Amino acid sequence: MAVDGLNFLVFAAAMVATPGPANMVLLAAGARFGLRPALPFVAGVALGKQLIIWPIGLGLMTVIAQVPWLFTALKYASATYILYLAWRIAGSRITPGAVQEAPPRFAAGLIVHPLNPKAWAMISTGFTGFVAEGTNPLIATAVIAACLLAVQLVLHPLWCWGGARLATLVAGQRAERVLMIGLAVLTVASVLLVLVKGA
Repeated sequence: MAVDGLNFLVFAAAMVATPGPANMVLLAAGARFGLRPALPFVAGVALGKQLIIWPIGLGLMTVIAQVPWLFTALKYASATYILYLAWRIAGSRITPGAVQEAPPRFAAGLIVHPLNPKAWAMISTGFTGFVAEGTNPLIATAVIAACLLAVQLVLHPLWCWGGARLATLVAGQRAERVLMIGLAVLTVASVLLVLVKGA
């Protein structure tokens, strides 16, 4: 088979299910705003990965291979953005009645994966590890895109729901601050892990 879709689906599920910058942001969004208000953001995060998949599948990695500094610059710019999100998470509150900004919108979700180093690494591995040489790029990209979207539509809302459930346990308590700082630390750790592995 030109694309090992079944094994890639297992790989994708394992990658999307495990903690990473995007999942930490989804968990925090759920904790701060609840699942329902955060759903447009969740949808944006899921669809935002398509903004990486299609360019990579249709030849972006060939361009990046010819200009290696471009990938390095992209990696560190992405990490900087995720670290900014971690800082925002650490300072946020979920106490009922507290003044908070509106839930993040669909457009904010769209840029999470394009600026997520783990997403770039995962998708690159998908094309290099599960697509046979000589496969039609359009077919390969469509299969990778469909598999990842299917997995994300199941798992991303679960991460957000998990944050909402955590919030009901700690809102208004001392543990609230610990939760938000903990989410920020996990977000930073997930970025550093990706950077170290990619070094």
